[in-house]
Amino acid sequence: MRFLTEPTTDLTYSDIFLVPSRSDITSRLDVDLAADDGTGSAIPLVAANMTAVTGKRMAETMARRGGLAVLPQDVPLDVIRDVTAWIKTRHPVLETPVTLSPADTVIDALHLMGKRPHGAVTVVDEAGAVAGVIRAADCEGQDRFASLASVVRHQPLVLDAALFEGAFDGGSGSGPETALRRAFDAMDAAGTDYAPVQQGGVLSGVLTRQGALRSTLYRPSLDDSGRLKVAAAVGINGDVAGRAAELLAAGVNVLVLDTAHGHQQKMFDALAAVKGLNPGVPVVAGNVVTADATRELIEAGADIVKVGVGPGAMCTTRMMTAVGRPQFSAVLECSAAARAAGGRVWADGGVRYPRDVALALAAGASQVMIGSWFAGTHESPGDLQLDAGGRQFKESFGMASARAVQNRNQREGAFEKDRKALFEEGISTSRMYVDPARPGVEDLLDMITAGLRSSMSYAGAADLAAFRERAVAGIQSAAGYEEGRPVPQSW
Repeated sequence: MRFLTEPTTDLTYSDIFLVPSRSDITSRLDVDLAADDGTGSAIPLVAANMTAVTGKRMAETMARRGGLAVLPQDVPLDVIRDVTAWIKTRHPVLETPVTLSPADTVIDALHLMGKRPHGAVTVVDEAGAVAGVIRAADCEGQDRFASLASVVRHQPLVLDAALFEGAFDGGSGSGPETALRRAFDAMDAAGTDYAPVQQGGVLSGVLTRQGALRSTLYRPSLDDSGRLKVAAAVGINGDVAGRAAELLAAGVNVLVLDTAHGHQQKMFDALAAVKGLNPGVPVVAGNVVTADATRELIEAGADIVKVGVGPGAMCTTRMMTAVGRPQFSAVLECSAAARAAGGRVWADGGVRYPRDVALALAAGASQVMIGSWFAGTHESPGDLQLDAGGRQFKESFGMASARAVQNRNQREGAFEKDRKALFEEGISTSRMYVDPARPGVEDLLDMITAGLRSSMSYAGAADLAAFRERAVAGIQSAAGYEEGRPVPQSW
């Protein structure tokens, strides 16, 4: 990255703009978004290890679209094993259906519809065959305890899995785009945007029109066995090596050693313990904001360093302690130090718009970690709620807040729990509203990657390495930033 005018102070994303350069890029689709940090991610986006952000649905969806999600460190090991095994059995293209039986009730269907942005529940019989599909409109005016058999709508289209045979595993069948185009055309002809897929007469997945289109644009993040990838976080207290070993045995593909202050002795001890296992997967450590901390963590064995102290929407660290650093400058400095030492950094926190993601990557990050922005989607673990005006939202909270600390310390005695509660940083409850135009995390991925592709094409960069090299940045005033904001109505 080159600056029009060298900065004289630390900067955050809103302080920076990029200027266009001469470009030979003729199509945004010619841009390669793959990360170069050893994770194998096809898009440089990571769902944060926050309890309100990442669960099995988020992890499945992020991996299917080429990204990565990090399961939180507070999740019990037996749950991590089950979730990881579940993710590993998901199809790389077909979505996991939400299913009920004809004997289930309307209220059961309404409770499940918010788990997926397509808002549909597939009804299956005892043999696992598709009996129909339920949408919210089918439930209007119906008794909430009526059986689904009495209201189920006949599905106009059920796809056969044979259509996709060999398309996604290098077999002798039709190519992925050909198979997806046929499926899209079949849905278009049937006048539906949702199609269950059966194999041998049994439901095996679902496909939407949007899903078919996306699968031609995104390459899933798969391990050597062709299964979806997933990451998991480990704290720096307790039996770090033991938990890391269990996570590796469960099939986790990236380990994230996570604490608010990553430049401390406990982190170096944790890194030594994990590297002593010869994990064979990338190891991430953080969080830090300085070049010295970045170099030391890489020298201690970290492959990737997580950068960011205090920029997150749920974080009160800077207001409580004055500790942290404006995120753009932190990423810029730490990424240069990491690459010089043979490592990489993830930019963690502070992104609210696609432009922020582009700036973090131009500054040198290999990937960008997103938390609260993803919390307000159907795939996050929380339940959909309605405010007084009828707007849908989900609750989010910081991972050092009273709510998170209470979950983390649930096995300790009352005295210890109450004493630790005196040292909380972070918001315990915040409303993350679901955008009606972009209710799913895939919708946000579309928006972010579209902005990133365009930003890279303006810079004349065919991949992220070229983007870092060719990006030209300037420093703007608050008025300059405001000038770039769209105006929703006349002035």
